[in-house]
Amino acid sequence: MPCLYICIFASIVFLIMKFRRIILFPFSLLYGLVVFFRNLLYDIGIFESEFFDISVISIGNLIVGGTGKSPQIEYLIRLLGPENKIAALSRGYGRVTKGFLTATPESDAFEIGDEPKQFKQKFNETVVAVDSNRVRGIKKLLENNPALNVILLDDAFQHRRIKPGLSVLLTDYNKLYVDDFLLPAG
Repeated sequence: MPCLYICIFASIVFLIMKFRRIILFPFSLLYGLVVFFRNLLYDIGIFESEFFDISVISIGNLIVGGTGKSPQIEYLIRLLGPENKIAALSRGYGRVTKGFLTATPESDAFEIGDEPKQFKQKFNETVVAVDSNRVRGIKKLLENNPALNVILLDDAFQHRRIKPGLSVLLTDYNKLYVDDFLLPAG
């Protein structure tokens, strides 16, 4: 009998999820239209992307949630670190502060966010900074650290204000983005 209840519960959850997608689908179309026009404005030059004269690598994804961006940043720091002066620039999700901040070993997650804190703890020699305005963040990083030659942008694939030299797009092997919908249905 408990197995029957579990099957009924699972069926109800499945139907709710399917119904939720159907209800939210028109909003996904609207969101997709906004994203399309925003990208079009960048593509035709009405909105401009800024290019920096150093190596800028953008790491991002197309889905909401984890796809391994932080481990990818750490991998690139390890890979590029011995020969380069690297900075990791993050938005600093979850922090209570605003604006540009450079992480120190004493910085806590409330100041800079949990992932930048993790980067600074593991790679003290790497410059780690947070700023929701990525252009300003890169300018401040270069102003404060003129020897930098690589900047890693965490969770920045959707940010078109910067034209990176390389974009690394991550996806979950078990949830390929080609099988998903746009927000909020996806």
